[in-house]
Amino acid sequence: MPVILISGGTRGIGKAIALQFARNQWDVVICGRDEAALAAVSQEMRALHPAGKFMTARVDMRDKQAILDFARQVQQQYVAVDVLVNNAGLFEPGAVHQEPEGQIERMLDINLLSAYHLTRALLPAMVDRKQGHIINLCSTASLKAYPNGGSYSISKFALLGFSRNLREELKPHRIKVTAVMPGPTLTDSWAGFPAPAERFIPPDDLAILIWNIAQLSPQTVVEEILIRPMDGDIASNT
Repeated sequence: MPVILISGGTRGIGKAIALQFARNQWDVVICGRDEAALAAVSQEMRALHPAGKFMTARVDMRDKQAILDFARQVQQQYVAVDVLVNNAGLFEPGAVHQEPEGQIERMLDINLLSAYHLTRALLPAMVDRKQGHIINLCSTASLKAYPNGGSYSISKFALLGFSRNLREELKPHRIKVTAVMPGPTLTDSWAGFPAPAERFIPPDDLAILIWNIAQLSPQTVVEEILIRPMDGDIASNT
């Protein structure tokens, strides 16, 4: 049975991806920081795929050692991971010259270095098999600076750079790399924002998109994909 691992898999986009793949009879590994949320998503996945093999783990994605320990646990349970989705992320607004001390470190730890460390830990098995797919959840902020984007935008620019470098490095190993750059998506990051749900991308749309990208033939890879709400970015259209 194919295996997908999703970091930050208890809410929003990550949860939607987990349920989409469970629905299609994949084994799923997710991590997060909330034990109750992990248990709830596990229960939903088992209802969709009763014969599936699921793994959940409480992991602080700011902690390199915790990430490496998690990767080892996954390797003990599964022969290999077929698809890795680096989805764990955090948004904190702020201008570079005004944001609080330590914000750049938090953004880089969660939005960039978590993907870097988890990918490096799982890559050797993919390289040995000459098979695998790494999907990085970047952002429209990876392409364009936004007011009050600050360290978040910096970290997402860096994540796209990471994806582009990986793509070039892994061509000889037949491992796919995809950067997905969504605009405003209906997740907790936008909680309380005064705009109707119709102005956001539903997380399920991104899950379906990623499912379809993962089904392409071995000789085809989607390198980068940009997706926005129909009416465009909220910051420029409200």
